[in-house]
Amino acid sequence: MTQNEKLAELSAAGVAVWLDDLSRDRIRSGNLQSLVDDYCVVGVTTNPTIFAAAISGSDSYDDQVHAMAVRKVSVDEALRTITAADVRDACDLLAPVAQRTGRDGRVSLEVSPGVAHDTDATAAEAAHLWWLVDRPNLYIKIPATQEGLAAITTSIARGISVNVTLIFSPERYRAVMDAYLSGLEERLQAGGSLDGIESVASFFVSRVDTEIDKRLDEAGADPSLKGKAAVANARLAYQAYEEVFSCDRWRALEAQGAKPQRPLWASTGVKNQDYPDTLYVSDLIAPDTVNTMPEKTLKAYADHGRPGTPIPQTYDEAAQVMKAVADAGVDLDDVFKVVEDEGVRKFAASWDELTKSVRSQLEDRK
Repeated sequence: MTQNEKLAELSAAGVAVWLDDLSRDRIRSGNLQSLVDDYCVVGVTTNPTIFAAAISGSDSYDDQVHAMAVRKVSVDEALRTITAADVRDACDLLAPVAQRTGRDGRVSLEVSPGVAHDTDATAAEAAHLWWLVDRPNLYIKIPATQEGLAAITTSIARGISVNVTLIFSPERYRAVMDAYLSGLEERLQAGGSLDGIESVASFFVSRVDTEIDKRLDEAGADPSLKGKAAVANARLAYQAYEEVFSCDRWRALEAQGAKPQRPLWASTGVKNQDYPDTLYVSDLIAPDTVNTMPEKTLKAYADHGRPGTPIPQTYDEAAQVMKAVADAGVDLDDVFKVVEDEGVRKFAASWDELTKSVRSQLEDRK
């Protein structure tokens, strides 16, 4: 097994390389296994958009859909059965990685985006999906909406490992870390064990540049500010991570066996083709982080990626960038609200598309 040198170097710097994609074809063809073997991939993330593309673009689901059609299962049940099957198989494929690393080898499955603003429904669905997939190396993805925070605490307290998604601001990220620690504390108070509980916090990157660049253009700001805010914002999030996971509250939990909630850089495919295609990998290197990449970005870094300055050496520069963006007239609080709302909306639209696709397939195969 010969692993890609550039990705191996990234892994050695403390960055866990994950793939931001999953499909039945990818599992069955051996593609996912080859990415694990050759490209240092140690985890997988999914979302409604990924599943919509996977199911609509393949006939690998036909037999399973037909079996459910003749049983007259509901669309929601069919959807969950299909996605849970793929995630379960991916968990099994990555089980050796989980055993070897103790923290990676994880696969993420998201609660329905339609319940992102309903705390009780989010927590209930998280528990159902955890039961349905039934693998210790699973993550349940819960959006970091205001309503999602309490569901994160509840899920962690129940012993469910959580990937908190759609985080855009350091302020919201601090609330996410607080929700995680509160869940661990509640579990201990109830006499539970912290063994096996893991969490990552998915901090979104490229979408922040897309929104801020647009506003910088509208404000007639210095063009040299463009393409810098997303990286700076993520670097300040890592600074917050270092603060929280060195405080006394955390040390008390760590002494009880708790594992830190690692920052995960999400949305790392570059959307502006003027920027280097490895920008959101090269400039976000730090110990105890995860970078989940589309295959195109993964292969780009494997081919020509170069490590940038490690995050802990960049805090002053990052703060200056965000101040300059704000001074140029960009309302950062509004940016973060807009991209969070847009993120929930996009995933909800993908979920609706997925639901329609599965419904039509069920009807076709009756």
